[in-house]
This record gives sequence, C-alpha cells and structure tokens, in this order.
Amino acid sequence: QVQVVESGGDLVQAGGSLRLSCTASGLRFDNYAMSWFRQAPGKEREGVSCIARNGGITYYADSVKGRFAASRDNAKNTLYLQMNSLKSEDTAMYYCAARIGPCNGRPWYGGDTYNYWGQGTQVTVSS
Repeated sequence: QVQVVESGGDLVQAGGSLRLSCTASGLRFDNYAMSWFRQAPGKEREGVSCIARNGGITYYADSVKGRFAASRDNAKNTLYLQMNSLKSEDTAMYYCAARIGPCNGRPWYGGDTYNYWGQGTQVTVSS
C-alpha cells in the first residue's frame, strides 16, 4: 500500500522561511518524479515544482522561481521544499505528488498525470 505524507506546514510571517517534507512508502521512490502542488481557497490547484527521479533537474512555477528549492533524498524516500522570502500569496495547502517516469514529456504541472497524492500540509503566511 502506497502512502504519501507531507509535513512542515506552519504559520509564518511574510519574508520568512519554511521547509516542507514529504515521505513516500510502498513504492520504488527513485522510479517517480516528485512534485509539489498547492491550492489556495477559491483558486485552482497550481503546480509548484517537479524534481526528476535522480534529482538532477527541477522545474518551477514562475511564481516561486528564485525563492523555492525542491530537493530529494532517495535513500530516505523523502522530498523537500525549501521556501524562502515567503509572501502572503504563498498561503495555501501544499500537496506532494508522485508520477512514474520523468518530469518532462507530459506537462509536469498537470495534476491528472500523477499516480499518488498526499493529504496536504497547510502553509499560512501573515503579512
């Protein structure tokens, strides 16, 4: 049984930093591209980042480039998202998702191409 669990969400002031973690079990972690998505109330789900199976390539949404950094530790089956210079518009529920194969080929920000999802962790940025 596959489980994907996010953690690290919190309330933080604008300009602050936060690191999210996502641990997956029940799957061959290094066979999967791993992505972060987020969804704010009343808004559509947005792709935040996708990191390749070996961690060699990472893609980001324009809205987070230069502020967020995704990384992964395949030995620990864990994905991370380091978020710096947080803004109020970063407030959302953040989800981790796993897709077998690479980030490229099919648009990585298309949520319907993912095999497994976590339950989410809430990030709230106060201004």
